[in-house]
Amino acid sequence: MLVDALRDMSTGWVVDANGRRGALDYRIRPLTRAIRFIGVALTVRSRACDNLAPYAALLFARPGDVLVVATDAFEPAGLAGDVLLGMARNAGIVALVTDGMVRDIDGLNAVGIPVFARGLSPNSPQKDGPGEIGVPVTLGGMIVNPGDIVLGDQDGVVVVARDRAVAVAAALEEVGAKEARMDQWVRDGAKVPPWLDAALAEKGVHYLD
Repeated sequence: MLVDALRDMSTGWVVDANGRRGALDYRIRPLTRAIRFIGVALTVRSRACDNLAPYAALLFARPGDVLVVATDAFEPAGLAGDVLLGMARNAGIVALVTDGMVRDIDGLNAVGIPVFARGLSPNSPQKDGPGEIGVPVTLGGMIVNPGDIVLGDQDGVVVVARDRAVAVAAALEEVGAKEARMDQWVRDGAKVPPWLDAALAEKGVHYLD
């Protein structure tokens, strides 16, 4: 399974294997003690200050899903708290990623699944709708489609499109070999990378006294 091929990889390595892109905006950051996750996107577009659609999404959750909720970066109220996340965990969801806010941080830590969001607000949302589930959403500067692979660690969240997942998994071996070479340069005492002189010459860099 492609999720398993990426499971133990850092977000940085996956970005490199994904053409040096795929990370969400840095303001979508880990807020809970549980941080690392990987799963398949269950996407939700929610009206600002409303979480009816995220609750409804629980009806469609499958084990291993990541609940990805776009709110147009709404900050005045929390999107979710420990009750919604506790039920999400019970439904098999492994993490929440949202460009909105959350609340009840002690309760979220007790639930035990990673929560990546813009921040905390104790203000409560409504449950009026409308919203959409299982549609492409935009958050953190990225389009996320249902079924995309989503992973997070202390560096942030990365999204790998479904149609690129095989290529990204295949490219990780080369990324790992490159990282090993660079680590060896550091252990060997290198002060600059061995490719630097050639790269500067290619760009026509000249030094002035």
